[in-house]
Amino acid sequence: MIARVASVERHGVYIRMSVEAPEIARAAQPGQFAMLRVADTSSTDPLLRRPLSLHDRNASEVEFFFSVAGRGTDILAGKKPGDRLDVLGPLGRGFALDENMTGRTACCVGGGRGIAPLYFLARELKARGASVHILYGGRSAADVPLREKFEAAGYQTFVSTDDGSFGFHGLVTDLFEKQAAAERPDRLYACGPDAMMKTLAASAARLGIPAWFSLESVMGCGFGACWGCVHRILRDGTPEWVKVCEDGPVFAGPDIVWETGP
Repeated sequence: MIARVASVERHGVYIRMSVEAPEIARAAQPGQFAMLRVADTSSTDPLLRRPLSLHDRNASEVEFFFSVAGRGTDILAGKKPGDRLDVLGPLGRGFALDENMTGRTACCVGGGRGIAPLYFLARELKARGASVHILYGGRSAADVPLREKFEAAGYQTFVSTDDGSFGFHGLVTDLFEKQAAAERPDRLYACGPDAMMKTLAASAARLGIPAWFSLESVMGCGFGACWGCVHRILRDGTPEWVKVCEDGPVFAGPDIVWETGP
């Protein structure tokens, strides 16, 4: 659909962009994504759309949070309020959510731009009665620009930075181990680099915590036609190649065959 850019906020290399797209906003679920065409409507350069997870929504708008990591996201970051934007979504399968989370603790772990889908998720978990803890990891204090937004929304937010410039000095995976030792969460949800999520998956399995992970992948189409985003997932104990865009991007931890990381 052709949407209108409502607002753009810049936080260093990170961008928060709200887009008026009421049909997508009504249908959206946490963990789903949209494919955004960044070229002008009269151009096909760049040809492929960019996949972005849904950061938040209200009755008429959806919000994206992304970092400038190449030509496509640089063009997207240059959009201004009032610009028209071709948005396809919502797409994919999101996070598995219990209807009633009263009395349970949910831990949401995000690394860098991987924090993007966890705000929408945290709101839905809180609405179901969960006590939500946010673990937010970055390279430095400048790499965790959403910290104040999570805190303002009332979530217990714990930050780790690789260089120790803010919060816990070390990896967010180490921070999770520290927090889990003090209070074992009932659910774990994560998004970020594969190496981070692989380590978290191992911790969750060892501690017996049900866990779900949102995989990042290069996507050509976003709806399963191009097979450009395959990942090995266990089906009845047997690894199978599945499409992250259509079968995911969220998968249960025990089902994921991790290809990279320590």
